[in-house]
Amino acid sequence: MSVTTSLDDDAKLSLQAGDVAAYMQALGKAARQAASQLRRADSGQKNRALIAMASHLDAARPDLLAANAGDLARGQENGLDAALLDRLALSDARIDAMIEGLEQVAALPDPVGEINDMRYRPSGIQVGKMRVPLGVIGIIYESRPNVTMEAASLCLKAGNACVLRGGSEARDSNAAISLCIQAGLVDAGLPPGSVQVVATSDREAVGAMITMPEYIDVIIPRGGKSLIERISREAKVPVIKHLDGVCHVYVHSLADPAKALAIAVNAKTHRYGTCNTMETLLVDAAVADLLLPELARRYAEHDVELRGCAQTQALLPQALPASEEDWGAEYLAPILAIKVVNDIDEAIAHIERYGSHHTDAIVTEDYSLARRFMAEVDSSSVVVNASTRFADGFEYGLGAEIGISTDKLHARGPVGLEGLTTQKYVVMGDGQVRE
Repeated sequence: MSVTTSLDDDAKLSLQAGDVAAYMQALGKAARQAASQLRRADSGQKNRALIAMASHLDAARPDLLAANAGDLARGQENGLDAALLDRLALSDARIDAMIEGLEQVAALPDPVGEINDMRYRPSGIQVGKMRVPLGVIGIIYESRPNVTMEAASLCLKAGNACVLRGGSEARDSNAAISLCIQAGLVDAGLPPGSVQVVATSDREAVGAMITMPEYIDVIIPRGGKSLIERISREAKVPVIKHLDGVCHVYVHSLADPAKALAIAVNAKTHRYGTCNTMETLLVDAAVADLLLPELARRYAEHDVELRGCAQTQALLPQALPASEEDWGAEYLAPILAIKVVNDIDEAIAHIERYGSHHTDAIVTEDYSLARRFMAEVDSSSVVVNASTRFADGFEYGLGAEIGISTDKLHARGPVGLEGLTTQKYVVMGDGQVRE
């Protein structure tokens, strides 16, 4: 199975000749041309493409599962661990989830073309802002083949062309999914270049993607820290990213104990491998002796290893001593760092020093302090009396997300359809001229 059926002749020849740079240039050119055509596509046409993709996915189940079996076999031969193999695996249930995701994106309101803030100026003109696509989005990701369909659907609904470079471990699965995407585009009368899956696992393809500002408007990396650091360092194209998810829950002395226990347990144990999972728990000294023993008991039920400061160890002898590295660690595992703090000032200072500006929460019944925490903690999501696990596009009502951004420009926090668009000024007049 091959994705090269969607490529033009120049791209095919470049790929066959092993000229990765020329191949990526051909993909970029096709994407730029497609982006121009997508600006003319209405919501109905984009939605028809998404629903058609869902239909083709359903019909292609045997091909998808066979392709994925090849990826899994190769992954086992190459020594991928169980967690990575699980992320790589497709099943009927995961195909169903991809189909449901396409249907959900099709049902979302289309942000493209929205005009807001229209207001009259003294000259009589009206000035407002119109939401428009970013253009061409390059997405670089690892392991999970369902990201191919998620990324394609969100970019397309927001009116963008996209170039998708998945991990080599999912090569055959991504190729099979790409054929379903291409078939859906054809059914809806949209150009094949609207969604292109890079058909080579050569690392040079990534280097080319992130240095083609003439063809790609923004890069979104979804992968490990080393990948994102490389892209941030080498890219000549704007990047929407986050490096780490070092998230905190701070339990203030006026926290409701029942809320504090439920939030602190959920934020850590609901899922370990996500970027919005709590990695450090901060507890006010005034309530540490009340809450920490019970928390330790509940964490033990989940086999969570505890690492703590000296005060934490005095209350919890089973806790290992926390090192300086622990305070800035993104464990993505059943490990938790715990620090006893004197007050909100120390908590905020700790988050500022060691946090990653992703998601941080406070548990307190003092809403004046809660507002202060919201104002002073410089993170993309700041949460009061709820789990950090809510930092997610679906939970925020965005319908779906392409990732989380801890950047401050353009998009911050979960990036949904609106985050894949920008705005331009529009001016309505009736013959006015400037004097």
